Amino acid sequence: MQALAALDTWPVDHAAAAVIGADGVLSTAGDQDRVFELASVTKLLVAYGVLVAVEEGAVELDTPAGPPGSTVRHLLAHTSGLAFGDRTVAAEPGTKRIYSSAGFEVLAELVASESGIAFPDYLDEAVFAPLGMARTELVGSAGHGARASTADLARFAVELLRPTLLSAHTVAEAVTVHYPGLRGILPGYGMQRPNDWGLGFEIRDGKSPHWTGPTNAPSTFGHFGQAGTFLWVDPTRDLACVALADRAFGDWAKDAWPPLSDAVVAEFGRR
Repeated sequence: MQALAALDTWPVDHAAAAVIGADGVLSTAGDQDRVFELASVTKLLVAYGVLVAVEEGAVELDTPAGPPGSTVRHLLAHTSGLAFGDRTVAAEPGTKRIYSSAGFEVLAELVASESGIAFPDYLDEAVFAPLGMARTELVGSAGHGARASTADLARFAVELLRPTLLSAHTVAEAVTVHYPGLRGILPGYGMQRPNDWGLGFEIRDGKSPHWTGPTNAPSTFGHFGQAGTFLWVDPTRDLACVALADRAFGDWAKDAWPPLSDAVVAEFGRR
């Protein structure tokens, strides 16, 4: 179990990681119960909660939300036209991939309004509690305000590999590119042509440079966060990896994360 040994060299005070297969955790490093700020990895959890609301009938993917002409689908896929951090309209819906935390706040407000349940409570009841994610909570913005342990995110990764809270069809749709061909900026990595995204899940495709490894399949999906966190799922290998740290994303992460991902694929991705 050599891949996760790399965490010992990371320039951080605390880090923890897990490698996950369809049947559960394959390898760990660091304190699995330590709670870290997730930053934008929050969006994966929120997207899953919104998709539960879709399956429950509280909202639909084509429900209007956000700027005129925008829908739940646009908001999840970062194509609503909303700016990154506020509700300024920067483009027509469906014309450009503008990564927007504000859009996820709009989604949370919509689900709360339609369900009659405060969104943090909805997310806990719909996702965290059923999966046993006892150390996970949404304490701030639906775009970046959750905290969780590595053990909890490993449980979520198993759910992504073998869905129980959502239908397999819904998850497959969520990790398929929506509004293909749109360009946009991937935070930390500049303009991508195209900047492919599913419904809340970033899709690796041919992006380079990227926070996953070059050996990750193009269909790899997930998210990273500015808090120094990431979660990816490589569906071609039934493999996932979670890594959480307490140092903000920067050059250290750009240098450390892809080799770690490649080492995980090399060690655990054999068929």
